[in-house]
Amino acid sequence: MEVDGSIAYFSMEIALEEGMPTYSGGLGVLAGDTIRSAANLKVPMVAVTLLHRKGYFYQKLDKKGWQTEEPVDWNIEDYVEELSQKVSVTIENREVFIRAWKYNVKGPDGFTVPVYLLDTDLHDNTEWDRTLTHYLYGGDDHYRLCQEIILGMGGVRILRDTGYDKLDRFHMNEGHASFLTLELINEELKSTESDVITEDVLDKVKKKCVFTTHTPVPAGHDKFPMDMVNKVLGHHKIFDVKEHICSDNTLNMTQLALNLSHYVNGVAKKHQEVSQEMFNHYMIDSITNGVNALRWISESFKELFDTYIPGWGEDNFSLRYTLSIPNDEVWNAHLTAKNKLIEYVNQKTNADVEPDILTIGFARRVATYKRADLIFQDIEKLKEIASKAGPFQLIFSGKAHPQDQAGKEMIQHIYKARESLKDIIKIIYLPNYNISLGKLLTSGVDVWLNTPIPPLEASGTSGMKAALNGIPSLSILDGWWIEGCIEGVTGWAIGEDKHGVKRDDNRKQDAESLYTKLEKTIIPMYYNERDKFINIMCHTIALNGSFFNTQRMMHQYVLKAYYL
Repeated sequence: MEVDGSIAYFSMEIALEEGMPTYSGGLGVLAGDTIRSAANLKVPMVAVTLLHRKGYFYQKLDKKGWQTEEPVDWNIEDYVEELSQKVSVTIENREVFIRAWKYNVKGPDGFTVPVYLLDTDLHDNTEWDRTLTHYLYGGDDHYRLCQEIILGMGGVRILRDTGYDKLDRFHMNEGHASFLTLELINEELKSTESDVITEDVLDKVKKKCVFTTHTPVPAGHDKFPMDMVNKVLGHHKIFDVKEHICSDNTLNMTQLALNLSHYVNGVAKKHQEVSQEMFNHYMIDSITNGVNALRWISESFKELFDTYIPGWGEDNFSLRYTLSIPNDEVWNAHLTAKNKLIEYVNQKTNADVEPDILTIGFARRVATYKRADLIFQDIEKLKEIASKAGPFQLIFSGKAHPQDQAGKEMIQHIYKARESLKDIIKIIYLPNYNISLGKLLTSGVDVWLNTPIPPLEASGTSGMKAALNGIPSLSILDGWWIEGCIEGVTGWAIGEDKHGVKRDDNRKQDAESLYTKLEKTIIPMYYNERDKFINIMCHTIALNGSFFNTQRMMHQYVLKAYYL
């Protein structure tokens, strides 16, 4: 049996819908948005990920902001369909069996992109092997290595067993799926009845493979000791042919993907430059990330766009016509979304957050380089700004990785700042950041804050979601914001250096820039020049919302990577 579908998209995490905890953050949400846009544009695609029966984790925060984690239980059969096919991979000389569950992502015209979620929780397997697809980013390096064998090699085998015999491209969304290249090599060797990896074999595999790297942060590039790889996977001939994949007796999953892909891209123009410096032996292109407009635009703005820009959902570029929508209608659509957020916050926290006060949002994975606490660098200065320039309130959300103690301490720091400022500035921290909460926040605040250490933010997508809802960004010039920031038109920059090549945490200077923009520009404009503020909101949608979306992104992948 042959199944139509020329692109196989592999990702360790995919955010499919609210009730499925099969993602941790931006990478998974991007994957979900990508697949949705493929379905909308009728791009022949099939996707592969792991089932994650226990999810990422359920976040609990105590009164001091200390995070603890609990497994997430979900009723799998409510969301996905079990398939009869079973394949296996060899792990530590054991046969580990894999089944797949199917989820269909449908476009507005009914075009479907199937997603196969791999699962080892089968009676055929040992108790430990049954847990290998339970936890997203759980366990140690050994657990992660086993998961990546299942995803990459097991994923290709599941696709073949379900009828995907002719696939033109295999897209690795980050290095977690790089073992699929080994399976493709195995297939080529089998077809030629040879056990010698020739340049011809490698060229055939390269022509099929596309690789997107997502981060310059070292922790984002999986590396495994070769002793562990040889024990768990067994020794593969590619490790001898491409020695620099295994430098210092370590297997680098990013290097594996780089060596066996015909097209490699970073996820923003700046990220391409940084990646090219990191991996200077390879040609790296850039396709800037986007977000799915139909998924992230609030209901009130959808109604507004339906009235003034018919067909915007099929042609996101037409959102540029937002500039012709009357200011008062844009503002009313925003107030509807903002009131929805305020109602949710007050219901959950009893914080008496007020809808007529400037509200600043910050929500993303809590990692030290993202500096969620930068705005609290000078507590006294914040008090001065709030008392003299005008009131504002802050809403935070985000999870720290269970093993990231510094990230957990950063949440505590925000809680301490909240206590110090409680009589002057309302600060809310909402636990369990997820798809629905992300949509509420990125459509309901007035300004979106982002403060990473450049150039460590490869792209970032939360600010893109905000832009689709007319929410301007106040952000460090890094990632996508270097491309999206027109000062005073689509938002405001923290710091002035668009090249941002330094990795230093210049907290004092960045905080001073943030305070100046708040005190001198944003707060006075919000309260005293409302039409000017709304004009920035309109330009945010027209210039950034119309471009930084997965519809444009998918067009670029089709033209540059898939059908090159």
